[in-house]
Amino acid sequence: MLRRVIKSILFLPLALSINSNNVLSSETKNYIDNVLEEKPNITFVDYQEIEKIVLNNQELESLQNLVASARFNLSSQIAKKYPSLDFQANGLPKYVAGKNYNSKLPTQKTSQFTANPSLNIKWDVIDPLRGSEIKIAKASYKIAENNYEIKKKDLIQEARMRYHKYQKSYQDIQNKKFTLDLSITSLENAKAKLDAGIGTKFEVLEAEAQLSRDKQSLNEKKIEHEINKISLKEILNIKGDFESNNEQNLIGFWNHKLNKNINEGLDNNLSLKNLLLQKSIKKSQANSFLAQNKPNIYISNTLSSTFSKGESLKTNIDPETSGSNYTNTISLNFAWNIFDGGQNKNSYKSKTADAKAEKYAYENLRNVLTTSISKAYLNLKLNEEKIISTFKEIESSKESVRLSRLRYDVGISTLKDVLIRQSELSNAQSKNINAIYNYNLNLDELERLTFIDISKNCLFSDNTKIRDTESICNIQI
Repeated sequence: MLRRVIKSILFLPLALSINSNNVLSSETKNYIDNVLEEKPNITFVDYQEIEKIVLNNQELESLQNLVASARFNLSSQIAKKYPSLDFQANGLPKYVAGKNYNSKLPTQKTSQFTANPSLNIKWDVIDPLRGSEIKIAKASYKIAENNYEIKKKDLIQEARMRYHKYQKSYQDIQNKKFTLDLSITSLENAKAKLDAGIGTKFEVLEAEAQLSRDKQSLNEKKIEHEINKISLKEILNIKGDFESNNEQNLIGFWNHKLNKNINEGLDNNLSLKNLLLQKSIKKSQANSFLAQNKPNIYISNTLSSTFSKGESLKTNIDPETSGSNYTNTISLNFAWNIFDGGQNKNSYKSKTADAKAEKYAYENLRNVLTTSISKAYLNLKLNEEKIISTFKEIESSKESVRLSRLRYDVGISTLKDVLIRQSELSNAQSKNINAIYNYNLNLDELERLTFIDISKNCLFSDNTKIRDTESICNIQI
């Protein structure tokens, strides 16, 4: 009797502390649930719809304007191949009035309306700069288009990553709820044994402490889930609330060998193509400096005319007098900047050096892409193995929890052993959630890097069905 009283006194502070933590955790849980309450204006977001939704992103709209600007600039440069037509009119009309007085001659008067329109047609037959300027405009337009596609694909990949993260955090919540239910059951069993006189207060306190930790962990996962939701709304430009399929599944399979991944990725990469285009622009700019020292030949045709009514410098003005004349001049013109002190030659060398620098940047990016594709592919294979192994681990841990509970119920094991098995099961489920999350990220990354579509069907090496826990192909999408 005395020992029981002493034990109660010793464990009283710990019990009060755990009970206060449970109350605080319950209050926090209610507060968090109120904060995370669903809001109106709900939009449904599906993984397959992400690409369509991302197209409304403001960054993409900005890049679209840059593409339009480059397209208009290209049209402007191409227009230089065609003749230009200029119209001028000096006075339309022009009126001249005046007198010319001389003491020995009769006074002469002027009162005349005149118009002097002229029409000039110019056609550059040989323009050394024109070819380089058009090439530069074409390359710049293609770069603008590629930049738009690069940004679009980057945003889609980022949005998909946030979507997977949102699903993962939901699965983490379900895992913590499952663990919390196990802890509640363990606490109830410990209390029942204590009431029956075959348990100890220490086991009850241990179960309460575990329950408090699980409640806190669940609240943390709820907050993390809400943060991931806000992050996903931001990139998808969703103003209100949204719903989605929270179940975490494999989004597909990857049936391509590493060499094919690398070859396809290098052949289709837009950043590599942009470097080649930048190199082409530098070469065209270099050639344009040399072209400035070449002759420019153009044809011009000028039609000028004069119309008048009235007279000029006459003693007596007849206002009804009218007249007209015109001249038409056609000429072949030649202009040649023969010497500029070496300025254009040095500028040519400068741009040639820039073009060589683009070559080294291209080779460096190829090496980086090869490494990135290889890492993504190997990580995918690693996560395939993790998914399979964690499924096995979950099944084994579930059986361990069941057996440990039976052993505890018959009194040949302790509650500590049950709580350890619970923790192992929770960790196994958490590792499986992470493995699926990372696997999906690797799939999206490989699709982004290689431009190969994710497959919905898994190709078996021997076309035979094997047990679910032994092949990624048998896991449901």
